[in-house]
Amino acid sequence: MKKGVVLLGSLILGLAFCVQAVAQPSSKAVETILIDNFDSEQEWTWKANASRFITDGYPIVKSFEGIPNSLTPYHKDTDPTAMVLGAKVAYDRKGDNWFELYPSKGDEKYEIPFVGTVTQLDFWVWGANYNYRLEVLIRDSEGRVHVIKAGNLMFSGWKNIVVKIPGYISQHSRLRTGRTDLSFVGFRVRSDASEAVDDYVIYFDQVKYVTNTLMNVYDGYALRNADFGDSDNSSSTVEE
Repeated sequence: MKKGVVLLGSLILGLAFCVQAVAQPSSKAVETILIDNFDSEQEWTWKANASRFITDGYPIVKSFEGIPNSLTPYHKDTDPTAMVLGAKVAYDRKGDNWFELYPSKGDEKYEIPFVGTVTQLDFWVWGANYNYRLEVLIRDSEGRVHVIKAGNLMFSGWKNIVVKIPGYISQHSRLRTGRTDLSFVGFRVRSDASEAVDDYVIYFDQVKYVTNTLMNVYDGYALRNADFGDSDNSSSTVEE
């Protein structure tokens, strides 16, 4: 009987060791990746569009020197000047007004591709204590845009907001053609139908995300785009 108990205990210990060994690469692959902290130039700029009752001359998008107090200890003297992204809007009438803040390359909207399998978005927002709501727009691997609620903006000053990425959103396509991964589309801010709309401002800083960079990488991953010589879309070399 004791021998059976010893054997069973050894088997359980061995299985636990194997599970731990398999799980280690995934846990080590979890990273936080910065989308934009607005302190230096990126390959994109930020622009905005708005609903039909926007006042002429708005929205206005502009960078300002500043940083949330909680992030000050992490900003070194050798770093670029700390900047934040601001947007100001005004509407001609109350109602379901909204505006979107999005990355752009030239005159075209640009969607920032995510790396790996994303679990959450993390960013700082400066609220003006208006009854407005914030939404995050992302496009899945099949081309559909999802609207993720990020909460009410009825607070004053800086607040760190963390948004979970729902599991039902397709992040990686099984197909070799077309879109392959998730991408960041932009932010949308909506006013409450009864809230003031003649003078509203909002600021963003430290937009980043948490991701598992190896979850979708498999043995032989580099062969997915090997060049068979039959298409201009095939890469000339095997990508790493």
